[in-house]
Amino acid sequence: MTDQQQAAGAIPAQPAPPAPGPWADYLAAAQRLDAVRRAASAAVSDHHAAVTAARTELSAVRARLAAQEARLTQELAVPVADLRPLSADLEVAAQTAAGSPATALTALQQARRAADSADALLAGPATARRWRPWARNLLIYGPFAAVVLIVQIALYLVASPGSVPTYALLCGLTMPVLAFGLGWITIGFVYGNDPEGLDRTPIVGAVACLIPVLLTCMGVGLSSFLN
Repeated sequence: MTDQQQAAGAIPAQPAPPAPGPWADYLAAAQRLDAVRRAASAAVSDHHAAVTAARTELSAVRARLAAQEARLTQELAVPVADLRPLSADLEVAAQTAAGSPATALTALQQARRAADSADALLAGPATARRWRPWARNLLIYGPFAAVVLIVQIALYLVASPGSVPTYALLCGLTMPVLAFGLGWITIGFVYGNDPEGLDRTPIVGAVACLIPVLLTCMGVGLSSFLN
């Protein structure tokens, strides 16, 4: 047995098959054990290589997903809850990654390719930032409420002192309702084709349309107190 063969731990090749007997049985068993050892060593090496590659791939995928989540939530106003996986998604992912590290590595590589496709979509033309329904509707309720405030101030300035309570009662009851109705109709006309459904946020609209009445009452009360 040479020094190189001793270092490699291999069974030296025999120049000719040994004669049947204990020595031949020993050599055959040793060769079989050596083959098993080599196969186990190769499997362990492949296992370690797959684990290392899977960890590297996992770190890269996590970084990509974190960057995409930050852009979706900050720039496109996507709710964080919409980006969280559902229980069914978690079960599918667990089944896909179950098994050997090589299987998990394949699943992570597929996830990275999906992240590449998502980056390509995000790198395209910037998607218009979606407004929250209450903020979007406030842009419609607000101008109608402002008109109510302007009309009430004008009526207060031109009305005689004795007729102010009558005007205040009529305007306070009718104009906010009229502004709310016009805002409701306008929202349906402007955003009626929204694929995600139409939310008119009636509470926000009612509050916006009642604010002019409160401001007018406060102004009239303050003016009466100063006079």
